[in-house]
Amino acid sequence: MSAATIALLGQPNSGKSTLFNALTGLRQHVGNWPGKTVEKKEGSFSYQGKDYNVADLPGSYSMSANSDEEVITRDFIASGKADVVCILADSSQLERSLFMLADYAGISVPCFLILNMADVAKNQGKKINPAAIEKKLGIPVMLFSATDKNAYDQFYKTMERAIKEKAMLNVTSLEQEYKKVDGYSEICETLSDAVIPGYTPMWLTVKAMEQDQVVTAKLRNTLPNGIQKTVEMFVKQSQGAIATGGCKFAWIDGILDGAVSESKTKAKLGKLDRIYTHKIWGKAAVILTVVLGLIASFIPALPIMVMGMGVDSVNGLIRTSLTDAGLSAFLTGLLCDVLIQGLSFVIKMLGFVFGVTLVFGLLEEVGVMARISYVFDNTMGKLGLQGKSVMPFLVSFGCTMGGAAGARVIDNWGQKVLTIALAWAVPCGAAWAIIPMLSTVFFGAGAPLIIVAILFVMILHMWITAKIFSRGLVKYEDKCGMIMELPPYHKPKWGSLMRYVFGRTKDTFFRVVKVVLLVSIVFWLLSYSTSGTENSILYKVGVTIEPFTKVFGLPWQLFIAFIASSFGKEGAVGVIGALFTGGGSIYQITTSSAVTENINQILLANVSRPEALAFIFAITFNLPCIVALAATYQEIHSVKWTVRIAAYYTFTALLLSCIAYHVGLLIW
Repeated sequence: MSAATIALLGQPNSGKSTLFNALTGLRQHVGNWPGKTVEKKEGSFSYQGKDYNVADLPGSYSMSANSDEEVITRDFIASGKADVVCILADSSQLERSLFMLADYAGISVPCFLILNMADVAKNQGKKINPAAIEKKLGIPVMLFSATDKNAYDQFYKTMERAIKEKAMLNVTSLEQEYKKVDGYSEICETLSDAVIPGYTPMWLTVKAMEQDQVVTAKLRNTLPNGIQKTVEMFVKQSQGAIATGGCKFAWIDGILDGAVSESKTKAKLGKLDRIYTHKIWGKAAVILTVVLGLIASFIPALPIMVMGMGVDSVNGLIRTSLTDAGLSAFLTGLLCDVLIQGLSFVIKMLGFVFGVTLVFGLLEEVGVMARISYVFDNTMGKLGLQGKSVMPFLVSFGCTMGGAAGARVIDNWGQKVLTIALAWAVPCGAAWAIIPMLSTVFFGAGAPLIIVAILFVMILHMWITAKIFSRGLVKYEDKCGMIMELPPYHKPKWGSLMRYVFGRTKDTFFRVVKVVLLVSIVFWLLSYSTSGTENSILYKVGVTIEPFTKVFGLPWQLFIAFIASSFGKEGAVGVIGALFTGGGSIYQITTSSAVTENINQILLANVSRPEALAFIFAITFNLPCIVALAATYQEIHSVKWTVRIAAYYTFTALLLSCIAYHVGLLIW
């Protein structure tokens, strides 16, 4: 007997992801829907000896064709691939969140309703009678808190009952509302269940009246010409989405009438909301919250970073043991310099991701992230993004990998990719560790001007990048701000939060380490030499292409250091020292952040001011590091877009280098 498939359907912030993670644990995988760049989450679980598959459908606010996410969601449901649909609604905001259920009504697939966040509703003083709602809807209904482990036994029983009974939503009262709308009855009479499989005439009629483009096109291709013209005539006479939307909300009011009561309680933390939503101080308060969160991220990150440092210590012992055992220098280097050193590098970076995921997951859990999104929504909207994008930008000042991980809270795939692409333009902590040093060495008291110029170029870079990338990522209708109701504050469920954090961190580790090791091996082979850097392939290639690199104001040594900065900006300066002195391993210096003791003298003796300016801009706006590249792929699940972003930043970094060089020639 094949495993039953459960599809999770709900609006953003309804608790779908929490439920999905709790059900599937680590037995889940993420990719993209075939032919679509929309995230696809699937997993499995077992209950009482039976296996179940779970599909976490893209978050959307309705079943209309306003986005790829919504089209994919309804096509998957109507295809019959799901045995039952689990519809989640926010118990604390039922009037709004049940709109998805109203829009679902008329799809011929069994379903059951989960009134999630029951604990939040209780704290608001709301009393909900699920039995009364179930009686009106004709499907299993239960109060639930996805963060409460003890609630899952009842969830499984409700799920099994829905599968066994093949419970179909009772839409009689909703259809009575629709019949009050001019043109509805006439259109519905012309349609049949066979017009488009999976959808009832009622559902198709409503979508036709709402001028749903996908449904309209399907009806045009299916109906005879005469019937099609009749439908179009009545659609023009109707009030469209305004009328059908009113029917849905009237139906929701009828469902909740007598099933929900509320006692007036004073809202908690009202003062905090007044600060966050203040016209003058709101953005400053939000930025302060994110910065403090970024600083706090280092506390849980520190133990993991120390583990990475411990791997460095073990690496030295292993190298000595292998050398004493007579293992070849090639194999010793491959094992110690690439595998172990690469693992150490990933673990240290992963610590920060763990900290960021924990701290900002906590902010999301208690309701603060919604305020951050609200405050910056208009500002981010100018870039084609939503308010949630501001957090990855600010986190990227510390670590671009953390910024990429922070973008996972963005529901729209295109906006998520665009957010990460723009976050790459933000110089990370490693860049800020060397930019002031290089600026001071070459420009002395003028170093602050270089920092200001970099920040100005960063903002301009983000604006231009948004203009270029948004064309292929964000549709016009998605560029508007969010329509949202701020959720209530509530206490975090630590067990659920920690399961989410550890699950995402583990998933990130295994995905990132594959990419890092692959690129590390290639870079190591190119830089490997048994007798000094001048015999490495990377060295020989650099010397050969120097006439080309000079166009960008980069002697071949600086160009090789620019390439090395793609692996880790910390080691770029050390690579310069190795190349100008002819000693050391380029790869080993890059990954260990080694810096020559007399680096200042080496730089001043071999690099001119225009070349230094070009190099500073080149490494600042080059792709952040190989770990950030891997994290980007892990979040967006698209090789094409990951490569496109990396190629774009390599090109623009060299372009900025060229501009900076020629500006420098005019000044000095």
